[in-house]
Amino acid sequence: MRRIREVLRQRWECGLSERTVATSCSLARSTVAKYVKRAEEVGLSWPLSEELTDEELERRLFPDALSEESGPRFIPDWAEVRRQLAQKGVTLRLVWEEYKEAHPDGFQYTQFCVRYRAWRETLDLPMRQEHKAGERLFVDYCGQTVPVTDRKTGEIRQAQVFVAVLGASNYTYAEATWTQTLPEWVTSHVHAFAFYGGVPALVVCDNLKAGVTSAHRYEPEANRTFEDLAEHYGCAVLPTRVRRPKDKAKAEKGVQDVERRILAPLRHRTFFSLPELNEAIEWRLMQYNEQPFQKLEGSRRSLFEQLDKPALRPLPAEPYEYAEWKKARVNIDYHVAIDANYYSVPYQLVNESIDVRITLTGVECFHKNKRVASHSRLQRKGQYATLSAHMPRNHKDYAQWTPERLVHWAEKTGPQTAHVVETILRARPHPQQGFRACLGLMRLGKEYGSERLEAACTRALATKTVTFRSIESILKRKLDQRPVPQKPPENPPVEHDNIRGPEYYRQTAQGDESC
Repeated sequence: MRRIREVLRQRWECGLSERTVATSCSLARSTVAKYVKRAEEVGLSWPLSEELTDEELERRLFPDALSEESGPRFIPDWAEVRRQLAQKGVTLRLVWEEYKEAHPDGFQYTQFCVRYRAWRETLDLPMRQEHKAGERLFVDYCGQTVPVTDRKTGEIRQAQVFVAVLGASNYTYAEATWTQTLPEWVTSHVHAFAFYGGVPALVVCDNLKAGVTSAHRYEPEANRTFEDLAEHYGCAVLPTRVRRPKDKAKAEKGVQDVERRILAPLRHRTFFSLPELNEAIEWRLMQYNEQPFQKLEGSRRSLFEQLDKPALRPLPAEPYEYAEWKKARVNIDYHVAIDANYYSVPYQLVNESIDVRITLTGVECFHKNKRVASHSRLQRKGQYATLSAHMPRNHKDYAQWTPERLVHWAEKTGPQTAHVVETILRARPHPQQGFRACLGLMRLGKEYGSERLEAACTRALATKTVTFRSIESILKRKLDQRPVPQKPPENPPVEHDNIRGPEYYRQTAQGDESC
């Protein structure tokens, strides 16, 4: 369903053609057309309602219907079709009509075209691409790196160079980053969009890990964070085929020009910081974009002002905030663990797998593309963020684990263990926040035995260190096998020759009475 939502977004919000959407989403054009047509027939419009779940969307788009079975089809000789098309006046429709006359049960026109074009692409013929204004931005990294020297230690670190090129005008952007990892990859795109002052319809990238999670010839899967960036800016991601540099020839040429016109002239300079390197790149880049064409009038900048700039989509009100996506499974305490902190979700999702979007300031949880929880990000490790709305009225609705059951289990081990469990549950604002520690004690009981666990709990209570980590440390260091330290009296008696003691005064008092 997420792919169908993406199809509708690119078609209705971005205004892309069905062919472009099909390529971006790795679908057949006929499939894209079918999704859009069915959505229009059932009265859907963009943006989709937030209350529309994946199940309801599927029911509305794909009601139960009898499947139609089709028999074998006669496959044309595609090489002969290509030879016929080379003749003057012959079109693909004409060849298809002749094919249907000979084979009435053959492919319909759409499938005929799709299969022929798929066969033609296997020939790997060179093709000169024509780019529409504001349509495509080609991005890549230079193979050449730039050394940056640490002024204090003299250590040399290699900086990567990100390059972006607009298809119609060849207007180029470049910046240096330390690595090609996801955070810097996304940040470079944000800087590129700000440099251009607008957003293209498509971002064409190769299959580097930061941009594409799963590289595939027919169905490459873009990184979720990269897709999130594209959705924020209202564009689409178009990964190229593996080992097909001609799919992004503009980027390859842009990389080559940046290496020759910008990086090569800087080879004799020593840079001591990344900002210093980027300042030099920016100055050279301005000269490069202003340089007149050899065979055309104007420059990259003038062509950008004339063609691409008016066609770019406007920037959103706020730049994209970097976010990472993770898969997480909801624990029995209806919390998910993110970077050693715990965030609550509705208790009905216990044991479910959810998607978590993590930013510098917040954590959002999604189940089947629907946001189910939102929290401010915790800064210190080991903290809990629990909303009362996520808590169940009766724990039996989602699991058998309750505070009473945990205490009952602990009583089977021993009274000291039960005391420890009760102390842990009482020490939390919500008892459910102590479930993990209690379950950890169960694991320790299985690993070290009930007797040692009871002894470790006794020692923890005596030393007032009633935490899971403390009890685990006692067992690991075998402190449970040592005598428990006795609590010293608050005011121990002091013996000394000069101290008379209470007996002296008692005897003196009796002598006074006798007198």
